[in-house]
Amino acid sequence: MCMDITLIRGDGIGPEVMEQAVRIIKATGVPVEFEEFDAGIPALEKYGEILPDDLMDSIRRNRVALKGPITTPVGGGFRSINISLRQAFGLYANVRRAFSYEGIQTPFRNVDILTVRENTEGLYCGIEDTPDEDTARSVRLITRKASEKVIRYAFEAAVKLGRKKVSAAHKANILKETDGLFLRVFEDIAKDYPGIVHDTVIIDACAMKLVTDPQDFDVIVTTNLFGDILSDLTSGLVGGLGLTCGNNIGDDAAIFEAIHGSAPDIAGKGIANPSAVICASSEMLHHIGYEKEARAIEEALKKTFREGRCLTADLGGSASTEEFGNAVIDNLG
Repeated sequence: MCMDITLIRGDGIGPEVMEQAVRIIKATGVPVEFEEFDAGIPALEKYGEILPDDLMDSIRRNRVALKGPITTPVGGGFRSINISLRQAFGLYANVRRAFSYEGIQTPFRNVDILTVRENTEGLYCGIEDTPDEDTARSVRLITRKASEKVIRYAFEAAVKLGRKKVSAAHKANILKETDGLFLRVFEDIAKDYPGIVHDTVIIDACAMKLVTDPQDFDVIVTTNLFGDILSDLTSGLVGGLGLTCGNNIGDDAAIFEAIHGSAPDIAGKGIANPSAVICASSEMLHHIGYEKEARAIEEALKKTFREGRCLTADLGGSASTEEFGNAVIDNLG
């Protein structure tokens, strides 16, 4: 039976890298069909709105979407499409895995860290105002309900994936009420998982430890802004944002995406690295039950890195986006 997937190619380099992901998914033979929609600037130009109703209806109907990078204006303009989608569909957990690939040279070895980030509130909840022209303020919203959902998700992921430890990253020494609540919930839920080691680490110390002893971390669970920063940091440990993806998980929908930006400076040049959206494709296939095809993509990507013959410029090679996609397809086996 064919399954429908909502596809958002994005802008900037989005259409180029997403084309490779689509080609690779189709090459596995998995029976899916894509319903394509614009979002962000392309949708605004065509339809006068950044998230058209048809797109939102498609995600509600299909419950799964694959999304490319979308430009977010800095300091003005419309609100982040990513945040809007996460809040609209209750995608409470943002899950990002960073692990070392053989063939990708970095100062770090044997890194494998899963960051689970609360995805709907915190400083990204959108409660901001300007009391006067010289003052701007934001509300950091932390609730027990959202904290419970994301923390339990982190422990359940640890159990499912055979991981040994869950660490809560926080700033409760300063943010005593908000992060204090998050830590109390963490300690309560940890009692339900006696087989999983748990600890807590202050966010600045966590950042330092990640670049001195990353192997000490297994699963990190944290609030929205902290998770955004830490998951980018862990991506840097293994080669950069071009190698990692984000899974946005909710009770009724899931959106899988590259976590890098739209890179308009190289858009249209055919040199962008499509690895992140390829990873997102594999994660999406895991989510919808196509384990064999998902693992085939993972192994093909690993083999392409390991061979080192067809890498994009950011990885030290000279391959085009399409050539890299071809290499992954050739390695599907």
